[in-house]
Amino acid sequence: METINILYIGKHPEIMETVVRLINKNELWTGLGTTDENEAVALFKNNNICLVLLGCGIDEQTEISLRLFFTQHNPKTKIIQHYGGGSGLLYNEIQAALNNDPEIINFLSQFNA
Repeated sequence: METINILYIGKHPEIMETVVRLINKNELWTGLGTTDENEAVALFKNNNICLVLLGCGIDEQTEISLRLFFTQHNPKTKIIQHYGGGSGLLYNEIQAALNNDPEIINFLSQFNA
């Protein structure tokens, strides 16, 4: 089954691992994560990323650079700030971002029929 690939980027390894584990609890999502900007670019290039979550600890210049790279390489990819606060907020952030994308809505409707 095809899933929606979500990339989490943050500077705290424990938080990154937790966020990726929570993302992967949803059978329609595949979570990938990193604390390194170069690895983030590689993961983005090698996977069909639908959503990028920017976590805490990323400095402003790195965030600008990553957003520019992601947007230039796939303008359809959603990029949002992840603020933490537990699994409920994480799921709400992801759902809100995905629910505004007609292609993803169409993809999800296959499983809700």
